[in-house]
Amino acid sequence: MNNHSFLNEGQPPPHLSVLVPIYNEADNIAPLIHNIRTALDDKIAFELIYIDDNSTDTSWAILQEHAKDFKALRLIRHQKTYGQSIAILSGVKAAQADWIVTLDGDGQNDPADIPRLLAVLQNPERPLQLQMVAGVRRFRHDNRLKRLSSRIANNIRHRLLHDNTLDTGCGLKLFSRKAFLALPHFNHMHRFLHALFLRQGGQVISIEVNHRPRQHGQSKYGLFDRLWVGITDLLGVMWLQRRAVKAEMIQETQQHDQ
Repeated sequence: MNNHSFLNEGQPPPHLSVLVPIYNEADNIAPLIHNIRTALDDKIAFELIYIDDNSTDTSWAILQEHAKDFKALRLIRHQKTYGQSIAILSGVKAAQADWIVTLDGDGQNDPADIPRLLAVLQNPERPLQLQMVAGVRRFRHDNRLKRLSSRIANNIRHRLLHDNTLDTGCGLKLFSRKAFLALPHFNHMHRFLHALFLRQGGQVISIEVNHRPRQHGQSKYGLFDRLWVGITDLLGVMWLQRRAVKAEMIQETQQHDQ
């Protein structure tokens, strides 16, 4: 894995790390970076981390060009294709902020919604154990097969995992870096973040977000990928849920120096 950092030494850490995992999204890079900067520049100190999951198009070269002029842009490139969950994990490990935002690299998530997610986090009445604010795509701009496959997969997961979400596939999420790193990590885990955060005692809030039509390229997933490939992972998460144990202490005694 190659990790190129363009942040100046001595700078304070950013308040927010924005992660964008990509695979062959060359035509979507420039407009998405522009949208992210429009949404966040002059509003919050942030870093933008692109994780290239060994793209075979010109994505990496385009990212390197953008990094020359955008000092908050950091780049990670995998030596082979590992999948979206591992790409997100690589980004979270490299991130410098306590809170992480993820967006899909196809440009369908709207960066203009990021401040709305942050507003939930900054609300003094938020749940004490809030670990994630998740987007829910109300009006989706996808083809019929993609919408159908997501609906089937989400309904099955919701009934079996009882995680109170109907849109686990929305890539726009805000979550605690510390809480994420404490989760069990496995391939395809990004589809089960709601259930995994709830399993470790965290709280999750979902809000409606915008969803945009894909302007360039093609979706990497279909009905087979979204449902049948995930059955093994679904059973594994159910197994983890049943074995979750959180100790409740009656008293904690600390030693003090004499």
